[in-house]
Amino acid sequence: MNTIVDDTGRQLAVRIRLERDARGWSLAELAQRAGVAKATVSKIERGEVSPTAVILVRIASAFGLTLAGLLLRAEGHGNGERVSRAAAQPVWRDPATGYVRRQVLSRPDHPLEIVQVQLPAGAAVTLPAASYVHIRQAVWVRQGSLVIAEGGVRHSLDEGDCLPFGPPSDVEFFNETALPCTYVVLLARS
Repeated sequence: MNTIVDDTGRQLAVRIRLERDARGWSLAELAQRAGVAKATVSKIERGEVSPTAVILVRIASAFGLTLAGLLLRAEGHGNGERVSRAAAQPVWRDPATGYVRRQVLSRPDHPLEIVQVQLPAGAAVTLPAASYVHIRQAVWVRQGSLVIAEGGVRHSLDEGDCLPFGPPSDVEFFNETALPCTYVVLLARS
């Protein structure tokens, strides 16, 4: 899995630069639109740092993409096969939290995306409201426990529990236990 994660990081650096260049944006313009420091964007594009989930979501949103959309463009998927083979599913690890994200399904010709996440014990991830503007989503806990704070409301989910998200707001995911939590995110483009 580390090879896939490392390859994805290199491919992300190239893709972010390509997306920025395609729009004719300077580093400063992308940084401003994403709410990320210009130096951080520059280091990401040069492959000097691996972006966190929060930063990737902000950059993807600035481009008008979901995180999955940006990752898929970076991976260069589009071989036409309808089966999403486990061995070919992009995997990315957040360097800040150890959060591991597997893109189980995402196709430009299908409105549904499926993501599997493993959130390490004691870890937390906050994603901005901008990442949910054009999608509807639900989280289904497959193993462990997860706390989701959404729009000031705290939801505790255990194995098998599912939560559909409400209107776009900043969302925090917490694993307050001593064991990893695995959950599935189902996203539908609106």
